Amino acid sequence: MGLDASVLSDANLTEDGVTETIVGITKGVFSTMVMLDVEGQPALSEPVVSFHETLTAMVGLAGSHTGILAVHCPKNLALLITSNMLGMEVTEIDDDVNDAMGEIANMIGGDIKHIFSPKGADINLSIPTAIYGSDYMLESMSSADSLVLPFECSGERFLLTLKVGK
Repeated sequence: MGLDASVLSDANLTEDGVTETIVGITKGVFSTMVMLDVEGQPALSEPVVSFHETLTAMVGLAGSHTGILAVHCPKNLALLITSNMLGMEVTEIDDDVNDAMGEIANMIGGDIKHIFSPKGADINLSIPTAIYGSDYMLESMSSADSLVLPFECSGERFLLTLKVGK
């Protein structure tokens, strides 16, 4: 697992460099938008496709590079993130939670596209999509390689998955 060598070459970075940049982007989005600290952990060696009580927010990338960015967040953390973003207590998964988590994915994706494209000009993001379920599997049809980064936030672990190719 990991990103394709040609994708890394386009970014003029090593996989460690891309990982470091994504961790910095994610920390910045969380500290600025939800006033929460996150800590990056070492990348996983295998993709995660099975989720329990998790909300997944995704944005697609299209242009010189194509792919998907997904943020997989346990229910309680998604509620905390939304509560912090909205400045009010949120106790159930609803449209506000879907929108807030979609916006988190959108902001992270907006910064990540700059890694693979000068000024991000030739990569567009899709409208965010969010799904929630008690148990579900999520597999991408893309054959592109992926990078799976775990993060710790407020005692909970969430995953960021980036699948990108040409």
